[in-house]
Amino acid sequence: MPRAGLPNGIELEYRTTGDPTDPVLLAVCGYTSQLISWRQGYIDQLAAQGLFVVQFDNRDVGLSTKLDGRHVSPAAVFEARFAGRELPPVPYTLSDMAADGIGLLDHLGVDRAHVVGNSMGGMIVQTMAIEHPGRVASVTSIMSSTGDPEVGQAMPEAREALLADSSPVRDEYIEASVSSMIWASKKYGDPEYLRRLAAEQYDRCFHPEGAPRQLAAVYASGDRSEALAALEVPMLVIHGRDDTLISPSGGERTAELVPGSKLLLVSDMGHDMPPPLWPVLAEAIGGHVRTALTAANIGPERRTREQMADSLRQ
Repeated sequence: MPRAGLPNGIELEYRTTGDPTDPVLLAVCGYTSQLISWRQGYIDQLAAQGLFVVQFDNRDVGLSTKLDGRHVSPAAVFEARFAGRELPPVPYTLSDMAADGIGLLDHLGVDRAHVVGNSMGGMIVQTMAIEHPGRVASVTSIMSSTGDPEVGQAMPEAREALLADSSPVRDEYIEASVSSMIWASKKYGDPEYLRRLAAEQYDRCFHPEGAPRQLAAVYASGDRSEALAALEVPMLVIHGRDDTLISPSGGERTAELVPGSKLLLVSDMGHDMPPPLWPVLAEAIGGHVRTALTAANIGPERRTREQMADSLRQ
């Protein structure tokens, strides 16, 4: 896969699917998830909506740059944030992760893109829209929240499963992935599907050291409510009714805050994107992009085929 070197020293592993002259959809992964967590069958359905899909590994996960040696206690950041105390230093925040995504667009020669993110990725694309409004044509925030601790709360069992230490033993790591059934779709949750994905992620890059830094970035970034209320970008919020890791109130509140946003609550979806729901999600995202393009009265992309081809050869 290609790799983008950014001016901030971060290198991002990325993958593209579709016609480079179609509107660009930048897909941002969630907490500790590698780009392969956006399954290729799902990406193909997004591309079939007339989108050029760009996926990438966030910093500290997969094959992108690791910030090893920079230690942080997410618990200390969490306690300081919600006690109103000064935060301890953190290696980076969601703003830095959002800037990484914008840097990838620069690398590809893309002026403006449609962005979609799930879970922590939803927080990152919200931050992109807040801090880089000229670069974002539309936002789709999936199973995410606003940073307000009063909404989107996790069930205790789900939070415990999320924060459990990862075993370095491959078989144990794979089997532990089944614990995420607690927040999966009640109808479509599939332990074997989770095991296959866990095996692929382990074999591609096992790097649990990045997890505390990503979690600290979420805690340190705080509440985006005020900034979300000031956004002027087409926003689609998608949330599963079965989500126990970020409750639907997180998505509902996001949609309430962003002027003109649309909310899609999906039955039989948890904190996951199971294959039977890919057509529903792909159609919703594709329709949102087309509506945004029509409202803006702009062409598919502000770049030429030659510019994109040159960037992909780099």
